[in-house]
Amino acid sequence: MSKRLIASVSLCALLAAAAAAAAAAQDSEKPSNTAHTPNQVVSTDATDGPAEASPWAAATKQGIGASYEAYKNLQYSDKATTGTVSKVWFSLANGVVSETMYGLIHEAQIRDLSLVIAGDGWVASEAADTVSHIDYLHKDKAGRPLSPAYRLTNTDKLGRFVVIKDVFTDPDHQTLMLRVTVKALKGTVTPYVVLDPSVNNTSGDDQGDASKTALRAFDGHHALSLRASVPYEAASIGFTGKDALIGLLKDGKLGALNATINEKGNIRAVAAFNPVSTSSTFELALGFGKDVAAADKEAAATLKAGYATVLARYNGQGKAVGWEDYLASLSELPRLTAQSTDNGKLLYASALMLKVQEDRTYAGALIASLSNPWGETVFAKQSATGYKAVWPRDFYQVAMAMAALGDKQTPLAAYHYLPKVQVGPNTPGNKGDGGWFLQKAHVDGTPEWVGVQLDQTAMPIMLGWNLNHRGLMSDADLKASWTSMLKPAATFLKDGGTTHIGWNNAKITPPYTQQERWEEQEGYSPSTTAAIVAGLIAASDIAARSGDTDMAEKLKASAADISAMIEARMVTTTGAIKGGKDTYYMRLSRSDDANNPGVQDERNGRKGMRGDLILDGGFLELVRYGVRRADDANIVRSLTFLDDETLPENLRVKYSFRFKGVEGAFPGFRRYGNDGYGEDETTGANYGVLGGSTPGQRGRVWPFFTGERGHYELARAALKNGGVTNTDKTRIRATYVRGMELFANEGLMLPEQVWDGVGVKPAGYETGEGTNSATPLAWTHAEYVKLLRSLADGQVWDRNPLTAETFAK
Repeated sequence: MSKRLIASVSLCALLAAAAAAAAAAQDSEKPSNTAHTPNQVVSTDATDGPAEASPWAAATKQGIGASYEAYKNLQYSDKATTGTVSKVWFSLANGVVSETMYGLIHEAQIRDLSLVIAGDGWVASEAADTVSHIDYLHKDKAGRPLSPAYRLTNTDKLGRFVVIKDVFTDPDHQTLMLRVTVKALKGTVTPYVVLDPSVNNTSGDDQGDASKTALRAFDGHHALSLRASVPYEAASIGFTGKDALIGLLKDGKLGALNATINEKGNIRAVAAFNPVSTSSTFELALGFGKDVAAADKEAAATLKAGYATVLARYNGQGKAVGWEDYLASLSELPRLTAQSTDNGKLLYASALMLKVQEDRTYAGALIASLSNPWGETVFAKQSATGYKAVWPRDFYQVAMAMAALGDKQTPLAAYHYLPKVQVGPNTPGNKGDGGWFLQKAHVDGTPEWVGVQLDQTAMPIMLGWNLNHRGLMSDADLKASWTSMLKPAATFLKDGGTTHIGWNNAKITPPYTQQERWEEQEGYSPSTTAAIVAGLIAASDIAARSGDTDMAEKLKASAADISAMIEARMVTTTGAIKGGKDTYYMRLSRSDDANNPGVQDERNGRKGMRGDLILDGGFLELVRYGVRRADDANIVRSLTFLDDETLPENLRVKYSFRFKGVEGAFPGFRRYGNDGYGEDETTGANYGVLGGSTPGQRGRVWPFFTGERGHYELARAALKNGGVTNTDKTRIRATYVRGMELFANEGLMLPEQVWDGVGVKPAGYETGEGTNSATPLAWTHAEYVKLLRSLADGQVWDRNPLTAETFAK
C-alpha cells in the first residue's frame, strides 16, 4: 500500500497558516451550489485553546467496522437478540485507527489512535514510517470476509520493528478493542500509544487527564477512556503541538509529564509501555460514555471479557448473534457470488460495508460514507458530518442493493425511516411547500443542505414500489404510506411548489430541477428526468391500488408529458463538442430547446461552459429505469461521444485503465466533462485544501459508473432474440464486474474517485487507485452488488416494468 499522508504533527504545522481559509471548506463534503449552501445546523467554532489546529482524519479508509445489531420490530433495541446496542463505529486509514464514532454515526470522538516506536537513537510513527497491509480476521475457506474485524500489519520501512493490530468493537459495550503485538527486529524498542481526541465531533473544547490507568477526554455529554490490559509505564496529556509527543518525536523521550488539562482546547495524550526486546502483546480498550466514569466502565468491562470472547461475539460464533448471522440471512449471496470474478470476496465485503454504514439509533438511516472527504486537509473546528449523512439518492441505491442481497429487513426499515427527511410542516425552519426530500440531513432528520433535487423526491417512491413488487413490503404497508408520504412526494413531482427554508426561496417547476444528481446545476437533466418519470409511474400505480384513481390518472399523464419532451429538451442536434453539428444527450439544458441549452454555472473552480459541450452518462439512467430502450437511436449515438477518449482532457469522460498483472483494459468514467471536484491538476493539492476552489481542480473517475455501464450493456443484450446469453454475461463480468473489483483497495473498500493520471500526481498515487476523496463510498458498493444481481437475474435490477411497458416497448 502506498503512503500518501503526511505525519500528523508536520501536517498540523503545514496547515496552520491556512486555518482560516480551510475552515470555510469544512462543509464542502459534496459538490453543491456554493453560494447557496449554508449549513442549516447552527455551529460555532470549538476553541483549540493554546494548541495547534487539527484537521479531520484521512478519507481513504482501509477498512471500516461496527458491531452487527439485530432489529426488534424493525428498530434497534437492547431487547433484540443481540442485546445491548453498540453505537461505536471505527475506520482504519494509513495503518492506524482513524475517526471513531460513538452515539450517532457522524459523531466522531477521536481523530486517530496510533503507535510511535522508539529505539536506540531513533523514533518512528506508524503513519509515516511503515508499510501497512490489511486483512480480515474472520474469513471462510474461500477467503471471503465474514465480519468487519481487521488485522493491520505495519512493517517499519527500515526493518526495525513490526506492529500487528487486530481491530473490532465490543458488541455488548460501547468500546473499540485492539489487540496489539509489537515485534522488535533490530534491538529493543519502546512502544508508545498516541490518542488524538476529537470529542463531540470537533478538534477543540476537549479536556482530559492521563494516568498509568487510563487516558481520558471529555466534551459536553461525550467522554472517552483508553485503558490497556497492562499498566502504562508513563502517561501525559497536553495541548496539540505543545504536548509530550513533540518531545518524543524530537529526542525519543516523553520529558516532563502533564496529568490534567482543565482548560478547553485541542488536546493529545501519550502513554508509554514497557520496552520490548523480542515481542510483546497487549490489549487496548477505548470506551465511550456520557461521562468519564461511564467510559471507564465500558472499557474495563471489555478488557475483563477478553479478546477471544469479544471477537467471537462480534463475529457471531457459537451462541452469539453477530456478523455471521447477518451474512447467513442474505439469501442471494450464493447466486451473486457466482457472478463475481473474485469468488465473492468483494461481494461479501460490500454486504458488510453497506450494513456497517447504518446508524444504530435511527434504524434504516443509511449514510453515504463513513468519512470526511479530503479530511486530512480540512480543519475540524466545527462539527461536520462529511459524508456521514443521509442523501435520499445514495440512500435509494444502498437500500436497493441490500434488497438485491436478499436482506429482507434493512430495506424495509430504510423505507420507514424516510419520513424523517421529507420536508413538511414539522421540518425545522420550513415555511414553504412540502413533499420533497431534503438534499442532505443528519440521521436524526436535522436539515443540513436544503436544495431541491427532484430525483431525490422520486426515489423514495421508486423504493416503496420496488419493495412491494419484490415481496419485501405488504400491500397494506405500502398503501398506508400513500397519503402520509408518497402522495405529497408525487404531488411535488407533478406540480412542483415554492420552497421557503433556509436560503431556499424558489419556485420549482418539474421536470426542471433546482439541482441535478451532482448537486451543482439547475436545468433539465436526463438522469433526474429518468427518475421523475419512473417515480410518477410508480406513484400512479400505488395511487390506483390505494383507490385514488383520479390522482393515478393525473400522475400517469404527467409522466407521459415529461417523457414526450425528453429529446426536445436534452438531445442537441447542433452539438459542438467535436466541432460539428452532432446529435447527443447533454449533461443538462436550461431551455426547452436543446439547441439553445444555455451556459452552466461556475462550480468547483471551473468556469461555466455551454451546455452542449458537457457530456455525462446520465442518459443511461433512462434505460436503467425503463424510460427508453437500450437501442434507442439517441442513446446509442450519444455513447459514441461519451466513449470518445480523444476529446480534450477537460471535456473527456471515459478513461481506460490497465492494472499490473491483469490482462485487458477496463473502462472508467468521470461524472461529466469540466468537473472540478477533485485534486488540483497544477499543484496536486487536495480539494478544498486552501478553503476555496481553484481553476485547476479536476474531478476524477468514479468507479460506480463502470457498474452503470455494465447495467446498460446487460439491458442492450436483453433486447436480442433469445435475450441475455451466457456469452453476454461472461463479457460483462470480464469487463465491468472485474473492472469494479480492480478499483477496490486491499481492504476491499470501493472508493468514490480513482486517480486518472491527469495532471500533477499527489505523492504515491497509482493510476486506478482511490484518491483521498472518500473510501468506501456506499453508492459504489451498492452499484457493484446490483450489477451482480442483475447478471444473476438476466435483467436490470432497478428496471421498473411498468415504466418500460409504457415508454420503452
